[in-house]
Amino acid sequence: MTSINTNIAAMAALSTLRTIGADMEATQGRISSGYRVGTAADNAAYWSIATTMRSDNKALSTVQDALGLGAAKTDTAYTGMNNAIDVISEIKAKLVAAREPGVDKTKINKEVTELKNQLTSIAESATFSGENWLYRGKADAALGTKEMVGYFTRNSANAVAVGTLSFDAATSVLIDAVSSSNGQLTKGIQVEQGTAVGTNTANATYHLIAVTGGTAPTGSSAVQLTASTSNDDIEGMISAVDSMLSSLTDAAATLGATNKRISMQDAFMADLMDVIKKGVGRLVDADMNEESTKLKALQTQSQLGIQALSIANSDGQNVLALFR
Repeated sequence: MTSINTNIAAMAALSTLRTIGADMEATQGRISSGYRVGTAADNAAYWSIATTMRSDNKALSTVQDALGLGAAKTDTAYTGMNNAIDVISEIKAKLVAAREPGVDKTKINKEVTELKNQLTSIAESATFSGENWLYRGKADAALGTKEMVGYFTRNSANAVAVGTLSFDAATSVLIDAVSSSNGQLTKGIQVEQGTAVGTNTANATYHLIAVTGGTAPTGSSAVQLTASTSNDDIEGMISAVDSMLSSLTDAAATLGATNKRISMQDAFMADLMDVIKKGVGRLVDADMNEESTKLKALQTQSQLGIQALSIANSDGQNVLALFR
């Protein structure tokens, strides 16, 4: 039946065009944004997962920044410690040279004094972002365990937590201007010298650097040479410096291990962020090859729909021919 009031064919063609138009709009949106799931309306479950994981990735990025700060601090402390080890090795060599008969001990002491000054300079300069793990000034609190943000986790119950890496900075303090007993170079080192060597009974105590205004090591003598310094005393000083060197080597090894852990964690964070991005992409990213093919098909369908609507609209004109 042909009616001039209700054009069923035109209505059907128009409905088809509306559907094609909606599909084309959705496809163009995916192509322009690059997302198959751009809003919760597209797929609520995937959108929720992707939103949560993107938020976690931002947290991981912050953790990576914190690891970079931690690495800078440990690098600074390790560099200072390593340089201090070199200087103490040099002091040890000077003391060995002072043991040589006939040598001018006062001249060697001048060199040792400058090397001590260099140690103080190294300890005071090893600062990053206001933190110094090698030196405690008179106004500073005692150095203890230093914590650095190391990782971010989310468990199966969706509870999040921030983990930390720690380093006991008390083991790396070279100079403590408040209490000399807490500094590797300011505390007294007990040694055996002279007739006490091999008896396991310490009979002398030496410290390398004296702090001004702080608590001095009880009964300790400075590593200092004079023209009358005995060979027994020099050998005792060598033993004390060697003990300090061993302690600093252990502290440097701990710092190095901590720095390596931070570097490994930083690399892991970078890999983890990439994996999360890839996983989110699989959930919500649009397949551009598929979408471009779909768009071409919809454009063809749209053209055919327009032709069908045009044909359906021409039916009314055909009615006029019946009355001519």
